[in-house]
Amino acid sequence: MKRILILLSIIMIFFAGCSKKETTTMERPDYKKVRIKKIPLAMQCWTFRKFTFFETLAKVEALGIHFIEAYPGQPLDASLPGEIFDHNLKDAQIDLVNKKLKEHNIQLVNYGVVGFENTEEDMRKVFDFARKAGIRTIVTEPKFDDFFLLEKMVKDYGNIKVAIHNHPYPSKYAHPETVFEHIKHRDDRIGACGDTGHWLRTGVNPVEALRMLEGKVHDIHLKDLNKFGERKAHDVPFGSGKANIHDVLAELSRQNYAGYLCVEHENKAEEFAPEASIRKGIDYIKSITYYEDYEEILKRQDDGNYTKHGWNHYGPGYFELDERTGVLTSRKGMGLFWFAGKKYGNFILELDFMVSEEKSNSGIFLRIPTVPFDNYYVGHSFEVQIYAPGSDVHKTGAIYDAEPPKKDAAKGPGEWNHYKISFINDHIDVELNDVRVIDWDAEPRGKIEDFATDGYIGLQNHDWETSVSYRNIFIKEIVAE
Repeated sequence: MKRILILLSIIMIFFAGCSKKETTTMERPDYKKVRIKKIPLAMQCWTFRKFTFFETLAKVEALGIHFIEAYPGQPLDASLPGEIFDHNLKDAQIDLVNKKLKEHNIQLVNYGVVGFENTEEDMRKVFDFARKAGIRTIVTEPKFDDFFLLEKMVKDYGNIKVAIHNHPYPSKYAHPETVFEHIKHRDDRIGACGDTGHWLRTGVNPVEALRMLEGKVHDIHLKDLNKFGERKAHDVPFGSGKANIHDVLAELSRQNYAGYLCVEHENKAEEFAPEASIRKGIDYIKSITYYEDYEEILKRQDDGNYTKHGWNHYGPGYFELDERTGVLTSRKGMGLFWFAGKKYGNFILELDFMVSEEKSNSGIFLRIPTVPFDNYYVGHSFEVQIYAPGSDVHKTGAIYDAEPPKKDAAKGPGEWNHYKISFINDHIDVELNDVRVIDWDAEPRGKIEDFATDGYIGLQNHDWETSVSYRNIFIKEIVAE
């Protein structure tokens, strides 16, 4: 009996190990396939700690960056001896700071790393300052374990978030597990500020740390270091060190990260002139950003939530928007949800879609010629079809009623698909999940009587029984030759 129990234990351990390995392999994304989004850059003012706050603004503007994260203690200006930037600024000083920010076309979005006592009075001083200054995220490393008052603050102050920062080991929050344990059951406005450089110094893989903190990342201090696991490692241009910046940005894109990439450079040899390394790093980020030249037309607001602003709906039904994830889902009846912000002529449109059932029906309308007020648009614009049971010109990938797809490349219900649709002059090219399914010189055909040289983009909601969801709607205008 004892031998049998031992054998059973070994078998269970074996299968548990296999299961764990399988799960890990399945869960880890293939980052080479992730389309990296354009995440706004900010400057952590600590980069220019050898300069005053006002001098920093000029340097940040020269780098083409329009957002900053200020830190407490930076001298304000040489003309104001003894005055520093922090949450004790008087109203007149805040007004002067705002004036200088406006002159340099810069917004102050984050503040930290700032410390405070575990008292309501001390916290309110920082939060009141953040509200006056328009700061969205307070970055801190609390000395205390009780986050009750922090949670009270984010509830009292609405859209101001708190992000727990990590300095290198042996600091309290050096490991992402520690941060996660403190924030996992807290208000969603309490999250993490991931410092990729300090994770590297601690011997933590930044990509794995971000995966652990998924859904809780409010801020990123972006750094790349020349060594891994060494406290004395120094910063190098993004993409040339050990941080694996490509996969960091791919993971943030996969998570649909809503914050900023706060550039922070801490190389002692360059502390008076870090600009060359920063520019090189920014060029690298641009080179790996898939959506660098695209506009996201389902936009986010300042609080990170998505909005339907700029979109209208014609006809029955509607699209339901998850404001946090940016997922649109069709509901009830046949109508059209169209982007009224602009007409597009030559463009590349990319988006993800997912069907709820095999028979789900929808489509993407291209170059809708006029503001939809009746069904005129159906015969005067092209629709890229979504309908798996259809055949020929009515199947997913087809130009509806005009041109059939060359291949069936669609995924099933519950899986996200990706459309890349190019409409250049009179030529339509469609890729479905990276497979070219349409390569067609457009002409009036079937129900299509004619088509315009420019028009609106629209998404169809089709029926009461099924739904189709959309996300990541990006468009790039093309100057045709």
